[in-house]
Amino acid sequence: MMDPQTFQILPGKCALLIGTYRGSDDKKACDASLDELERLCDTYGLRTEAKIACAIKKVEAGTYLGQGKLEEIQSFARGIDAELLIFDEEIAPHQQRNLEKFFRFPVIDRAELILEVFAQRAKSREAKLQIELARWMYQLPRLRRLWPHLSRQTGTSGAGAYLKGAGETQIEIDRRTLKKRIDVLKKEIENIASQRQVQRSSRMRTEIPTFAIVGYTNAGKSTLLKALTQADVLVEDKLFATLDTATRKFRLPNRQEILLTDTVGFIRKIPHGLIAAFKSTLEEALFSQMLLHVIDVSHIDAEGQADTAVRVLKELGAEKHPVITILNKIDQCAHPSILVRFRIKYPKTVAISALQRTGFGELLEAMMQQIAALRKIVDLRIPQSHYALVSEIMRQGRVISCEYEANDILLKVEIPHHLEYKVANFVQNESS
Repeated sequence: MMDPQTFQILPGKCALLIGTYRGSDDKKACDASLDELERLCDTYGLRTEAKIACAIKKVEAGTYLGQGKLEEIQSFARGIDAELLIFDEEIAPHQQRNLEKFFRFPVIDRAELILEVFAQRAKSREAKLQIELARWMYQLPRLRRLWPHLSRQTGTSGAGAYLKGAGETQIEIDRRTLKKRIDVLKKEIENIASQRQVQRSSRMRTEIPTFAIVGYTNAGKSTLLKALTQADVLVEDKLFATLDTATRKFRLPNRQEILLTDTVGFIRKIPHGLIAAFKSTLEEALFSQMLLHVIDVSHIDAEGQADTAVRVLKELGAEKHPVITILNKIDQCAHPSILVRFRIKYPKTVAISALQRTGFGELLEAMMQQIAALRKIVDLRIPQSHYALVSEIMRQGRVISCEYEANDILLKVEIPHHLEYKVANFVQNESS
């Protein structure tokens, strides 16, 4: 069976990027998307020689773009010695084959580039398995493209017919082998997901408040985790620097222990197969009690990126989780008025610079308030003979004061709601 990267997208190649838009209102969004595609190329190691935004009225069934536009791009590509053409939109397998015949060099789309970036940067076994699965799922309908010599076997009799039949047989063999490999990968990923569920259940039993750090790729999520916890996590000014979740313990100023989980970043036009492959990773956001949504307010399309992140969270079913919106990189923000717009749009916002470690006091205060909103402060008198209950309260709640009187323990504690029924017989009065 062929390697999933038979048409290798080798770092260092000269790439020409192609975007499309329907009307003048879409031109700005197209340019922003092409800029992001260029950053993806930079992350992977490709050289972007030029970007072309094409106005189109309709998508051509066979080649996506019309003949006149293709000839114009072909002439331009020859002039800059382009070695690779990258479409910002997802193109169908037959369109990809036809375009490669026309240009006579590899043509890929945004989805394939994202897959290759992920494959290049995956570190953990789980991430690598998920990426391999997503790549094979992407290549399955493109097997004919991975056998370019077959397109020349057009004879209908004699040796030509024999070669064509052999070629078709090879494709069918590869398809069956590929489907078997996909089944194996799915089972391996399911096993890892089960292990993750065990770990997650263990964390949930401790009832330590958990925050998932979510947001658009390169918004500063890993920088925030590292700044707060001194965690040894990778921080790079590149898209998808983080593909594996990292969970670290952190103590708030009120001595409350919490868990912070970094997650993979979101991006526009992410391949559907990749979302499915990384669902178990993204679901960390679902199983966290609260979310920290990090937004890079210095980015020219900060609002669009924030909308994309919110949309993905909704797709995951996490839109009802309590959210603190973190307006990051305020030290690089050229238009402070955007902060006002975000504060109007989102109910709980905090402005910080994770890199400069400014604004953390307000952030930590907001996190403490968010935890308190999910808890209740009570005064308890518990006999020392019930010390097992006291230990559970201390482990899952936050002790504000503790005194001993005769054979009783007097506690003022902030407890999660699920503990209320356990302490109901020992409540002196409810503080809030």
